[in-house]
Amino acid sequence: MARKNDKRERLVSAAAKLFWHFGFHGASIKDIAAEAGVPVGNVYYYFPDKSKLAMAVAEIFTRETDAMLEALSAEFADPRKRLVQLFKKLATSDQSRLSHGCPIALATRDFRIPAPEAADRAGEAFSKLIVWIARQRKAIGGRPSIALADARRAIAEWQGAIALAHALQDPAVLAEAHRRILQIVTSRTKTY
Repeated sequence: MARKNDKRERLVSAAAKLFWHFGFHGASIKDIAAEAGVPVGNVYYYFPDKSKLAMAVAEIFTRETDAMLEALSAEFADPRKRLVQLFKKLATSDQSRLSHGCPIALATRDFRIPAPEAADRAGEAFSKLIVWIARQRKAIGGRPSIALADARRAIAEWQGAIALAHALQDPAVLAEAHRRILQIVTSRTKTY
């Protein structure tokens, strides 16, 4: 049984990597099988079609987001510290995002037509981040509507910076964005 799950996990990991690097349509089942070291015929045993593989990849995004947010909540009591640590953690993946863009954003776009449920599930990672950031902002002080607006603005800044840094191949774009994001999420809530 462990061997069976290992093959499935290798396939999902390979699909996540290849979907990120080449897109949903650019990554063939044959390429995914080769990357995972699994015979092509076995792929269909675990995933009857490519959309099921996309859903498994989307599940990775939501699981990893949940795990990261739970760990930050457990490790840090202060909401400002939690927010700072969140964006420090996200910044550790800047180099790979500079090279390939954001895997979650790409999945939500690439999965939209062939696997809409997977696109929605991948997008939940952003929703989870926004809700968590808004809770921390609210705990710092302020109205829930402003906390939510700040959370959305922080994620929009982060995603926009990833897209621009990737397009320009300029890491400074991400560094500048991280500084602005920290100002957004850690400053006293404005009353506008």
